[in-house]
Amino acid sequence: MAALNATLRWLFDLALAPFASWPPIVPLALVSLAVSVVMLVVFKRTSNQTQMAAVKRRIHAGLFEMRLFNDDLRAILRAQVEILRANGRYLGLTLVPMIFILPPLVLVMAQLEYHYGYRALRTGQPFLLECDVARELGSVGRPQAALDLPPGLRSEIGPAWLPSQSRLAWRLIAEHDGDYELGLAVNGAERVTKSVRVTSQVLRLSPTRASGGVFEQLLNPAESPLPGDNPIRAIRLSYAEREVRVLGFGMNWMIPFFALSIVFAFAFKGLFKVTL
Repeated sequence: MAALNATLRWLFDLALAPFASWPPIVPLALVSLAVSVVMLVVFKRTSNQTQMAAVKRRIHAGLFEMRLFNDDLRAILRAQVEILRANGRYLGLTLVPMIFILPPLVLVMAQLEYHYGYRALRTGQPFLLECDVARELGSVGRPQAALDLPPGLRSEIGPAWLPSQSRLAWRLIAEHDGDYELGLAVNGAERVTKSVRVTSQVLRLSPTRASGGVFEQLLNPAESPLPGDNPIRAIRLSYAEREVRVLGFGMNWMIPFFALSIVFAFAFKGLFKVTL
């Protein structure tokens, strides 16, 4: 999983870098267009298009029957039952293509989340650095932490120790824009690093670097996982959530992404001769 995430990070960084200074809605629209085209191709290749077209005809026939015999209760009920059956059949026919579409879509969304779900730090803006340590380590007392800050970052407060959460916390401040890498070691264990980005551009951000298995790496793909034998379980930065502006309204990036993907899919289904 780590190797797959590393490859995807490289690909998305390369593809989205030209749009770092653009409004996020522009690259999101382009990505949604590309995703829609790929989904249409995969859907056509993996679904039974003949049966789907027949099922849609049955649904349309049922709707027409309800309209035509709107004064006949038995006919209306019969048509509704047939529509429900056809809808169930349609959902069943979509299961196979969804098996091929959903896993890659989840990976794409995970990468987009860390490009457009958070806003980078600003110069002069205080932020929190939190370090979760192993419970067994925190249960024996306050851990000894060594924080190594590069030039451009300085510590204002900390480390504070939160024993109930086995967590160390610092308040840091960025003095200049740039990409930084801080180092952190607990109780003399191997030093680990954490990326910090201070910029006005829209770039990949890593709010959390964590250890863990496949599921944890799926949730936090923006940076390589921590070594499993290190007492540090997670390092977090307080990046603020980003809102994408669409027609003057702020919203989570997923809303325009899914809306545009649906619009593009229906707009191009005729071109690709796909029955949806």
